[in-house]
Amino acid sequence: MGKFVVRRLLYGALILLGVNLATFFLFFKINTPDDMARLNLGGKRVTQEAIEKWKAERGYDKPLYVNPAKGGTERYTETIFWERSVSLFALDFGRADGEAAGNIGHEVAARMWVSLQLALPLFVLQVIASTAFALLLVMFRHSKLDFWGVVACVTMLSISSLFYIIVGQYLFSRVLKLAPISGYMPGLDVVKFLVLPIGLSLLARLGGEARLYRAMFLEEIGKDYVRTARAKGLAEGAVLYRHVLRNALIPIITSAGGYLPYVFLGSLVFESFFGLPGLGAYVIEAIGKQDFAVVRTMVFLGSLLYIATYIFIDIAYTWADPRVRLA
Repeated sequence: MGKFVVRRLLYGALILLGVNLATFFLFFKINTPDDMARLNLGGKRVTQEAIEKWKAERGYDKPLYVNPAKGGTERYTETIFWERSVSLFALDFGRADGEAAGNIGHEVAARMWVSLQLALPLFVLQVIASTAFALLLVMFRHSKLDFWGVVACVTMLSISSLFYIIVGQYLFSRVLKLAPISGYMPGLDVVKFLVLPIGLSLLARLGGEARLYRAMFLEEIGKDYVRTARAKGLAEGAVLYRHVLRNALIPIITSAGGYLPYVFLGSLVFESFFGLPGLGAYVIEAIGKQDFAVVRTMVFLGSLLYIATYIFIDIAYTWADPRVRLA
């Protein structure tokens, strides 16, 4: 397993480098440093002196990269690419491009905890609720409960998250006044601000996950080991929970594990609509302001988390199924 992990880490480093290169060149293909300065300083009437000062303060007065084909004589360490992208591998995120923006590392550390408060309970509840609902439908398969449960799953899957947010805010905040419509407070008071977004996000995700798990359980339930377990006199509930669920863990781990990066990076839509100062809202703000420093940091962190998550998922396969060998 050690060789497998080392090999995957090396592949991951190459992927991070490729993502970093693509993000850098695509961003500067769309926006030059002069465009970024004008946007942050207030538009077309900004003087060239102010633009040059803004670029010098943020290191954008240097060449983007060294091009030997055009006779470039600068050192690689004296380019924007080196200072604003390569430093990411040392987890040095630098300063945001906005006038009032501060250190990105500090913002990420502070906002990450807000995103975790929303996404971690949601992740746990989503796995439990989806698995339990899918097992319930399989236990009563070919019944009216199964039929209407599938109808409910397809209905929930077909409705946009925005619909849940708008209806949920109106019903539970405006009409019933059970939860604040948006906002955030640290400490124990945060619970009242998180109940509504967690509940609505769980409802929005439940249909798709439960329908997927139901299909996996139905595939397992027709196999020989299930018939053998029934022949030994095990009750249907015991067959489902002790045998079917265990053998369906690999696709469940794959599906649930793919959501783990969002636990740290936050939910873009829900954090924005509910006024939660997490990483998701941070990304939305940065995109709106065309803040390259924040955008490339979040893209890098997202790639890093996905690579780490799928290495963890591969290792978890060996726990779920002893027959799996990592070569």
